[in-house]
Amino acid sequence: MGKVTGFLEYERIEEGYAPVPQRLKHYKEFVIGLAADQAKVQGARCMDCGTPFCNSGCPVNNVIPDFNDLVYRGDWKNAITVLHSTNNFPEFTGRICPAPCEAACTLNVNDDPVGIKSIEHAIIDRAWEEGFVVPQPPAVKTGRKVAVVGSGPAGLAAAQQLARAGHAVTVFEKNDRVGGLLRYGIPDFKMEKSHIDRRVAQMEAEGVVFRTGVMVGELPKGSKVTNWAKSTVTPDELKAQFDAVLLAGGAEASRDLPVPGRDLDGVHFAMEFLPQQNKVNAGDKLKGQLRADGKHVIVIGGGDTGSDCVGTSNRHGAASVTQFELMPMPPEQEDKPLTWPYWPYKLRTSSSHEEGCQREFAIATKEFVGEKGKLTGLKTVRVEWKNGKMNEVPGSEQVLKADLALLAMGFVSPVATVVQGFGVELDARGNAKAGTDAATGYRTNVDKVFAAGDMRRGQSLVVWAIREGRQAARAVDEFLMGSTSLPR
Repeated sequence: MGKVTGFLEYERIEEGYAPVPQRLKHYKEFVIGLAADQAKVQGARCMDCGTPFCNSGCPVNNVIPDFNDLVYRGDWKNAITVLHSTNNFPEFTGRICPAPCEAACTLNVNDDPVGIKSIEHAIIDRAWEEGFVVPQPPAVKTGRKVAVVGSGPAGLAAAQQLARAGHAVTVFEKNDRVGGLLRYGIPDFKMEKSHIDRRVAQMEAEGVVFRTGVMVGELPKGSKVTNWAKSTVTPDELKAQFDAVLLAGGAEASRDLPVPGRDLDGVHFAMEFLPQQNKVNAGDKLKGQLRADGKHVIVIGGGDTGSDCVGTSNRHGAASVTQFELMPMPPEQEDKPLTWPYWPYKLRTSSSHEEGCQREFAIATKEFVGEKGKLTGLKTVRVEWKNGKMNEVPGSEQVLKADLALLAMGFVSPVATVVQGFGVELDARGNAKAGTDAATGYRTNVDKVFAAGDMRRGQSLVVWAIREGRQAARAVDEFLMGSTSLPR
């Protein structure tokens, strides 16, 4: 694939970034994608390696060597055809996927991997520009009706596949716009929402109906989960009105930090903070927006959500931003002979970190400190890990100044009341219980109710959500029709 000697002749080319002072002034994307000739060079680096581990490293099993070769040869139209054969939304993954495919690249054994993600990004952007992406309405309607609950990547992927199979698909979304956490969780500077809108228009032309602002079931009293619904539908109504129901919502129950002072004004979940900025960016007026202007911000949690809080706080004009991570600082370079072709453990520095952030590792929060009900600081302690157990370091306690603390420690499960409203059993982790093999096929214990994405597997990547949405669509189609031609 690519040029036979390309991996020996060409170096990896990284996508560029706009300068930090420039990009901090706005919320638009700032990644500078590869030009056509640069993408061709990256495609040329793809080895004829015999066993392309990148395929198995990619959750949707993208046929990576094939589209690399097509880009190298300048055949962009067939490149997007190959890419779309496994991935409904490469404009999402080409922007926000961490690229496990690149970790699995054979070149990564002792060299820099092929820039697979940047090639994917270039293919889909070129495809939209050239008009290669068009609606694909079904030739024949089946007369079957399917409800999809949740309009994140799993719900969208399933809805598109089912509509193309000829079913009448209605997607229910509790918030005012389609996209789930793609819309109200990922900052615009990582992925502008026009990419979602463009796909929604395509899917509507394929027959998908979107009902936004509709809460299916109910949230627990006092829930902090984002909910801009204006009407409700009961699970029983959906089961009565549709031939199949697919639960494809997110794992929206945030992990809390129940230490003294948790109820102080100034301590918030990340998912209280991030969706509000997305909504304002969309042109909506929001009373009492949670902002970081002039504040000393501490983000608790070292993952992607925490990084997104860092980038958003810097754009607000925070006085300082510090990010906590409970685990020790990872090595800057992974042990490739030990980890390849699997996802390596190493230090990851995001574009948001580069914009300004103090990172603290092996640190725990003991207490939120405040005055007159308002947060003023965090009492912390250093920790050591021995034999898998965390131990506090004696004498390491200190109080760090903070006006705003954002909890970004991941998500524990979907909202239980929504899942249980359908009578669906939960697994040990609080997710909808449904298997993925041929026998169970994403089915729950409730007749004609299926589950996929984060609601089934727990918090995960967008690319995993797309995979599960596609596979669940196949299972639903087979359930409705007795057989299916949808790809697994």
